[in-house]
Amino acid sequence: MKSLPKNWITEGHIDFEYKKYQLLAYLQETNKHFNEMKLYPSLSELIDHYKYLNDLKSGSSELTKLFPKKLDSIDFQKGKLNYQSKVDDDGIMKELSLITEFALPKLVSQIEEGKIIYDYVEDQLEFEPVGIVPIYNQEGYILLSREKKNEVHAFRYKSSLLRFAGERFRSISMWLVGVFQKSLVNTLEKIKMDLIREIKELPNPATWRIHSHQEFPIEETLIPISKRLLLKSVSV
Repeated sequence: MKSLPKNWITEGHIDFEYKKYQLLAYLQETNKHFNEMKLYPSLSELIDHYKYLNDLKSGSSELTKLFPKKLDSIDFQKGKLNYQSKVDDDGIMKELSLITEFALPKLVSQIEEGKIIYDYVEDQLEFEPVGIVPIYNQEGYILLSREKKNEVHAFRYKSSLLRFAGERFRSISMWLVGVFQKSLVNTLEKIKMDLIREIKELPNPATWRIHSHQEFPIEETLIPISKRLLLKSVSV
């Protein structure tokens, strides 16, 4: 997917018509992915672009820091280089204001479309433990299946605590460990036991079943939503 650079609004030629074309081309691409029920990375990128533009709008004085600058003078006593903006602030700020006012509602509309799809996909999912969940459930397995498919994608997951700016956040990492064929004999419980025998470091793993009633894309949709479902269930 063709992405939109974070600083797209200040990069290159700053012209309303050009930036409008650039944004609409990107939104057309994200809309194509949404029509294919592919949520990520499009949805998270759209939210980031919205937050970035909204921050710029509320603190427009900071915009000048993003403009290209040329060396103006050298202060040898302080060992400092002094730079001057290479653009006309008044004209540029007016153009950027036009671009921002056009872009923000477009981004909001596309984000809302993505959220509708997200909610729809989540409603089509069954999420439940396979067997008894142990006290330690920050590591384990996810057994992902889809309607009318015998394949079961087995993922290993690990939950971690991250610290950023004095706050604590939880994250989930997932990676594929095998693809199994479900049958009357090869049940989810048996697949879980096979994983325990194969991967010795998790003798009593928390294991979760996620079943989709529709055939949504795995990488772009089911895995990201599975991570969010896990975050609600995995204890700190």
